[in-house]
Amino acid sequence: MAEVSPLRRRMIEDMTIRNLSPATQRSYVHAVAKFSRYFGLSPDRLGLEDVRAFQVHLVSTGISWPALNQTVCALRFFYGVTLGHAEIPERIVYARSPRTLPVVLSADEIVRFLEAVPSLKTRTALTTAYAAGLRAAETVGLKVRHIDSERGVIRVEHGKGGKDRTVMLSAQLLRILRVYWRLAKPQDWLFPGRDPNRPIDVQVLYSACRSARAAAGIDKRVTVHTLRHSFATHLLENGTDIRIIQVLLGHNNLSSTALYTKVSNGLIRRTTSPLDRLNIEVVPPG
Repeated sequence: MAEVSPLRRRMIEDMTIRNLSPATQRSYVHAVAKFSRYFGLSPDRLGLEDVRAFQVHLVSTGISWPALNQTVCALRFFYGVTLGHAEIPERIVYARSPRTLPVVLSADEIVRFLEAVPSLKTRTALTTAYAAGLRAAETVGLKVRHIDSERGVIRVEHGKGGKDRTVMLSAQLLRILRVYWRLAKPQDWLFPGRDPNRPIDVQVLYSACRSARAAAGIDKRVTVHTLRHSFATHLLENGTDIRIIQVLLGHNNLSSTALYTKVSNGLIRRTTSPLDRLNIEVVPPG
């Protein structure tokens, strides 16, 4: 195993002190290491102009805006916290991300998609992600003890931002999980990987989504997060208060949850067009 440099060790310690999630720590370390490799120098010997040149390079490679901003977060943390240059982070600019609408599957598409997943474990995991509106990392992080059948809830530990929350456990999902438990007999992790002491890798879920989308003949891009978007939108269409959906999704701001009002067909169909209040003839005069 390669020896960790003192600078990297300090950055990891800084992130650990601030209770950043393991996934965030890995992402930040990877971003700073990539920055360093691009110039062939230790990152503490690079300055703002180098950061700007690196951002230009990343944009030229076609990097996604979220990925670019993740790199910005990593570099701001590295310079501001690990190197202690408080004046630098605010000068490392974020990219303005386009506000795109989430992809949402219809109820029929959800059924077709899930039925196209051949593996019992993976299908149950993806069904759980949809039924409870979970992120991919939250889904694979579930343990058997997190399923509280008495209270009808699922406990999500260390979600985004390291926050815990409680989400719904539907009666149908509970039945599905009980069948899965009888057949798979998970001990600790609800969805264990090949090593039963570790959870299933999120890449397994991502790969299953791609295969099931093709097998089900769905022409939309489908990811685990698409199931989460569909969960929220379907709740909204069924009349669930948007503030309850906010809590279930673990959103800090209601504005994040309000995005689903823009893709809800139910809300759109229930809204009357002002044209319907007018008396306009179809046949033109004359």
